[in-house]
Amino acid sequence: MSNPDADPQTRFYSSSIEVAAASLSVKLISTPIHDSAEIESAIATLGRDTGTGLIVLSGLFTFTHRELIAKLADRYRVPAVYPYREFVESGGLLSYGVDLAAQFRQAAPYVDRILKGEKPTDLPVQAPTKFELAINLKSAKVIGLDIPLHLQQLADEVIE
Repeated sequence: MSNPDADPQTRFYSSSIEVAAASLSVKLISTPIHDSAEIESAIATLGRDTGTGLIVLSGLFTFTHRELIAKLADRYRVPAVYPYREFVESGGLLSYGVDLAAQFRQAAPYVDRILKGEKPTDLPVQAPTKFELAINLKSAKVIGLDIPLHLQQLADEVIE
């Protein structure tokens, strides 16, 4: 799920997900949403079939509507994975992604160097260095999903 109009970078993520789905023989259904009114119908459609799940892509639109998306995923009993811990804190089931606070801390020295006169084009590109796994056991219980203990032990944060 993404809003390609508001978050054009989702096209980049989509191609990686398509490759992964094909390698796992998983049928992938892209769910572009253009406004908040489309969120419920998209999730309700997934909830009608067993064995479905939802991957919410990173973007300002999905981040802004994270509470609604998480609430509807629970209502329609759709297991969903999110890009950031903040989605899990808002009621989402599981997230695996970069630590946003660490990303901002990593960017601060770059801003300092630019403000001191260095050209941005001369600075090396840095990849994220910290990823985190967050699990919401309350959401798992609502949708009837049992999260294995070993996965809970690997998580950086478990919401009970």
